[in-house]
Amino acid sequence: MPNIDRRSFLMTSAAGAFASAAGTTAFAQTSNAASASAFASASGANGKPPRVTRILADFIVRTGYGDLPAPVRKEGVRTLMNWVGVAVGGSHDETVNRAVAALTPFSGPPQANLLGRTERFDIMNAAFINGVSSHIFDYDDTHLKTIIHPAGPVVSAILAYSQYRAVTGKDFLNALVLGVETELRIGNAVYPNHYDVGWHITGTCGVFGSAAATGKLMGLSVEQMVWALGLAASQPVGLRESFGSMNKSFNPGRAAANGIFAALLAGQNYTSSDGMIEAKRGWANTISTKQDYREITEGLGSHWESTLNTYKPFACGIVIHPSIDAAIQLRNQEHLSADQIARIDLRVHPLVLELTGKKTPQIGLEGKFSIYHAVAIAIIDGAAGEKQFSDAKVRDPKTIELRDKVNAIVDPSIKPEQVDVTITLKDGRKLHKYIEHAIGSTQVPMTDKQLETKFSDLADGILTPEQTRALIDKCWHVEQLDSASEIATSALPR
Repeated sequence: MPNIDRRSFLMTSAAGAFASAAGTTAFAQTSNAASASAFASASGANGKPPRVTRILADFIVRTGYGDLPAPVRKEGVRTLMNWVGVAVGGSHDETVNRAVAALTPFSGPPQANLLGRTERFDIMNAAFINGVSSHIFDYDDTHLKTIIHPAGPVVSAILAYSQYRAVTGKDFLNALVLGVETELRIGNAVYPNHYDVGWHITGTCGVFGSAAATGKLMGLSVEQMVWALGLAASQPVGLRESFGSMNKSFNPGRAAANGIFAALLAGQNYTSSDGMIEAKRGWANTISTKQDYREITEGLGSHWESTLNTYKPFACGIVIHPSIDAAIQLRNQEHLSADQIARIDLRVHPLVLELTGKKTPQIGLEGKFSIYHAVAIAIIDGAAGEKQFSDAKVRDPKTIELRDKVNAIVDPSIKPEQVDVTITLKDGRKLHKYIEHAIGSTQVPMTDKQLETKFSDLADGILTPEQTRALIDKCWHVEQLDSASEIATSALPR
């Protein structure tokens, strides 16, 4: 099958969401002349590549909490909320258990705790394991333009660091936003070519976000931040071949740890090239056939990619979300039960079957890559959370019986974010639902209340209801915390 142009993948979902957030430019702390010079050099005049690494480093170092517009801060808080929920929820998965067992004998001082668990590790191993935990369910945040899961590498890193060095909630949120902004802009510059060749973009770009956010909390100078980004560029991690295995969640975890590693070295004046992102033999030219440096530099401080982050209502790949949304809506509107259904016909974009065409999944993880299972379980349970993608649900005879009635037909006229569903009942009636934009998209975002419900469902059985409520409240009010480490310590099970 030829490569699908993934820039078209859910681009419509992001259309219309590019309005720049209001507020002062992040370069307000520099002179107008300096800002003009920076953006002029970003244009790549005379055929030379722009000084992307230094421009980005300057932006990160000089941008303070007060420079963040209110909508940017709000989305940063929502990003934190979602990440904490999925990290707690995944904390006792077999993958995390194995990582803990493997690394415990070799961990350094117990500097930071794991969310949802009692163990403590050194900050780099804690960041790694929390990053794994947050991605194992494939339920984390998604930047639809690049399919980057932004929070895993960034929040895993700075939450661990905040337990090692005191960090206020405002500084924590500022670093979070800047780290996410960094990785998304770099991702935009090389997507889709970089992704299509086989790189897992969450890992390869996430390391920049982790280094930027950690370096910001450390108070690195511009020169040191240049080196931190350069050292991050030397540590790309993650291949798409890992998808469907424990290795996939390794990638954001490793990106988190690698970013801390880069920032710590840079803080001791461990040098790197000044142009590691844009140089002829630098990161972008080495790992991608596309380099659009304007994506990194244009609109810094006025347009915020981080406001385009989205959150999954369903614990699987986003290409299945429109079909799940349609199935749940029809189920609820018509009070459907599985035994009423003769067949379910889906008209879908080609990418849906390329990524999620498993007809007979055998384990829960495979169910996440099966549109047939996802639609069946959406009808049966009226939900598609992590519990609906368990081994038991995949093997349930009732699920299998309905799954076998699902027919997915490729229709090139259907966009990736759309689906056309027809359910034929045994009494001959036909029910129809067309989804233009599924819940969780930028057009139909999850509400704060829905994020709380998702969080509570993930924490169930790990934290008490009282602990869960208290942790949710700390996330919502992170800007008022004297110490951001309270978020981590509040996620300790009793």
